[in-house]
Parts: sequence; C-alpha cells; structure tokens
Amino acid sequence: MSKTSKSYIEVDPQRSVLLLDRDGVINQRIVNDYVKSWQSFVFIPGALNALSVLSKIYYGIAIVTNQQCVSKGLLSKEDLQHIHHAMVQEIQSAGGHIHAIYTATELASDHPVYRKPGMGWKAAIIKDFPGVDFSLSTMVGDSDSDIAFGNALGCTTVGIGKNLTQNMADFHVNSLESLLSKYAIDVH
Repeated sequence: MSKTSKSYIEVDPQRSVLLLDRDGVINQRIVNDYVKSWQSFVFIPGALNALSVLSKIYYGIAIVTNQQCVSKGLLSKEDLQHIHHAMVQEIQSAGGHIHAIYTATELASDHPVYRKPGMGWKAAIIKDFPGVDFSLSTMVGDSDSDIAFGNALGCTTVGIGKNLTQNMADFHVNSLESLLSKYAIDVH
C-alpha cells in the first residue's frame, strides 16, 4: 500500500530531477560488504535500459549514495571515483546520462549531514539543477533512509526491493526497469 493515492509519477522535463541511490538500485548490492572495485560492480538487469529511457524524460539524473566504506578504510576516494567514472561511461554508452553524483563517505556513527537521510545535499542539488521542483522530482532507493531523504525533500518516492522495513514510499517496484510503468506518458 502506498502512502498516497498517486497512481502515476508526474514529471516536468524542465524542473523534475530523478535522484537515485546506487547499490540495490543501479547495481547489485553486495550483502554484508561493499563494492570495492569496478570488477565487483554488476549492473542490475534492465538498469541500463531504464536509465536510457528515464534520461529522456527528466531534466536531470543524480545519484545520492552513502559510501562509508571509504571512512572504514576499505576503499580509497580515488578508487570510488574510478568506479563512478566507469559506471557513468557504461550508462552513457547505453544512452543514459548521470548529471551529478553526491557521495557521503563519512561513518554512519558520526551522524554526518550529507549521509542520507540527512539534508546536506539539498543545497548542492538546487545549485546543480537550477529551477528544480522537488514536488515534481523523484527519489528511488532500496532503504528506509533513501525514502526518508526523498520524503524530506518533498519528492515522490519509490522503494525498490525488499530491504524497506517501513511503508513510507509512494510507490514500490521490483527494479528500476519496472519503474517505467509508473509514468503517465508512454516511456517504452
């Protein structure tokens, strides 16, 4: 059951931004571990196609990801940048576009403002996407913190998968590709 009575996602191609979590939304989450190299980064089936389609209907697409593995010393910032660069290249090769990546590398135990659901990235999103209307934007994630972040921004929220413990999302789908059925326009 959704938290609202919305039956579809409304998008304005000049003001709507699609915000995405990374692990569990774009790539396969590694249970009890982290993606620590490009070789361990595996796109979820259908994600590249979905990003290609979604890039045509949103003003911009940004990834908002918590990556405390950097502060834990499991991955350097440079290695994380390499993973993100390779990911963006693959997405572009498939016809999609990622306009920004916001990464919180601090430890969750430090309660940093940039770690979702904290609102630290809001100002950067507004700066990077002038004219953004959060009420016409969408946040997609596979954890309660992703959905709480989107709700705090005032976005339509979409929960993916089975990691969500609270029913806070406007929509629930199985994958980024299945999200395509939630638009009022024909995106196929």
